Amino acid sequence: MEQNSLIPKQLITIGILGAIAVGLGALGAHALKNQLPRGLITVDQLNGFDTAVKYQMYHTLAMLLVVILKKSYTNKFLNTAYHLFFWGIILFSGSLYFLCTRNLIGMDGLKLLGPITPIGGLLFVAGWLSLSFSAFKKG
Repeated sequence: MEQNSLIPKQLITIGILGAIAVGLGALGAHALKNQLPRGLITVDQLNGFDTAVKYQMYHTLAMLLVVILKKSYTNKFLNTAYHLFFWGIILFSGSLYFLCTRNLIGMDGLKLLGPITPIGGLLFVAGWLSLSFSAFKKG
C-alpha cells in the first residue's frame, strides 16, 4: 500500500484518539472529581486518570507530527514511531483509565492491569527514540 494512502486512515485514528482524550479529560475534571467525597475514587486515582489523559493527548499530537513529517520525509523509523505511540496510548493510558476507575465501576480485579502500564511507557520511550533515529536514516 502506498504511503500517502495510509495518511487519511492515520488522521482518522489521530482524530478519534484526540477526541477521546478531550472527552475523558472532561469526565475526570467533572464527573470523577465529584466522586471524591463519596470515596468512590481517591485523589491518587484522580491524578492517575489525569496523567493518562495528558499522555494520551501528548502522544496523539506526536502521532500527528509523525504524519506531517511523513509527507516530506519517508522513513521506516517514522512509521515505527507512529505505531509505538499508538500502542503506548493503548497500554499506558488505557490501563491507567481502568486502574484508576476500578473502584468506581466495581471491578477491583482490574488491578491486575498494573504491570501493563510501564510496558506502555516503554513503548512511548521507544517511539521517541524511533523518531530520533529517523533523522539519521532515509528509506
